[in-house]
Amino acid sequence: MQIPSLTIGDLTARLPIVQGGMGVGISLSGLASAVAREGGIGVIAAAMVGMREKDAASNPVEANVRALRREIEKARSATDGIIGVNIMVALTTFRELVAEAVASRAHVIFSGAGLPMDLPRIFLDTCENRKEEFRTKLVPIVSSGRAAALIAKKWMAKTGLAPDAFVLEGPRAGGHLGFAEKDIFEPSSSLETLIPGVVDAAKSLEDATGKAIPVIAGGGVFDGSDIARMLSLGASGVQMATRFVATEECDADIRFKQAYINAEEKDVTIIHSPVGMPGRAIDNEFIEAARSGMKKPFKCIFHCIKTCNPAETPYCISSALINAVKGNLDRGFAFCGANVGRIREILPVHDLMETLKREFEEFTAKSSAQPA
Repeated sequence: MQIPSLTIGDLTARLPIVQGGMGVGISLSGLASAVAREGGIGVIAAAMVGMREKDAASNPVEANVRALRREIEKARSATDGIIGVNIMVALTTFRELVAEAVASRAHVIFSGAGLPMDLPRIFLDTCENRKEEFRTKLVPIVSSGRAAALIAKKWMAKTGLAPDAFVLEGPRAGGHLGFAEKDIFEPSSSLETLIPGVVDAAKSLEDATGKAIPVIAGGGVFDGSDIARMLSLGASGVQMATRFVATEECDADIRFKQAYINAEEKDVTIIHSPVGMPGRAIDNEFIEAARSGMKKPFKCIFHCIKTCNPAETPYCISSALINAVKGNLDRGFAFCGANVGRIREILPVHDLMETLKREFEEFTAKSSAQPA
């Protein structure tokens, strides 16, 4: 079986692969455009996208909006493929970044780390203020069918707009997780268990709106056989992030990528993030120091996350992640997915995508050849 395409509204990606947005400089225009050129959906992460701007601390709103505009322009000039933007609800600049992503004609906005209840309203306000018609697709990131149904109900009631798709992000994902820590390793929280509920919510919405609403499954998707399994459970596509860090085009420093190559399964840990959510990362001395109670006093200069309380926070997560993406892992840490220990080499995005296609086709051919 040949790997299928993924359609979201009037957009069709040749491959059903969404590159997950990885904030604070991991997935910018370099990685996103490379994935889009290969037929997937490339995603620029908006979180601290302006970290290298000279006024990132003194003027964070304009710095991040300006940087996002530039990254979208760079990505779209490098490919005619599909470019998305990941914008966390928890960002203090959420409204401004959504408006900029729409105005800059990003093809898709993916939004999680909270329920993106205001996303369609900001989209409509941007269209009205600019007197233009924009076609950006709006895709919430959810952790359950219940969340998907709630978002759809609220969006429809307030604006008449329905989500164009859903991303279901399971507990094996990297970075901040949409699960209570006690539920991360529960079988009831597994991606495979959660997919049917979100698919059902999407089908109910399809019946109400008359449009197709695909479900994209992410969190622990590693190879072509995983893609095949997710599609067999009802998903229309997958989201993959960790695999794309170990690519030549990833926007992170080589030392950050090398941390992925060197990591083993035992090195993966769950942290208590300063933003109030659990997160999955590669354990190191920085994390161990924070875990032991050592604080790194700081003055909040970025004001980036709504849920962060600097007075009670042991360290600045933005500073830690900025240090990490620049390769200074002694002063920060790397978020990662549960399967990081399986990565052993850095590849061009082209080679990775070709491998995923081949693995998918080999797995499905083998499965179809087996007796029922």
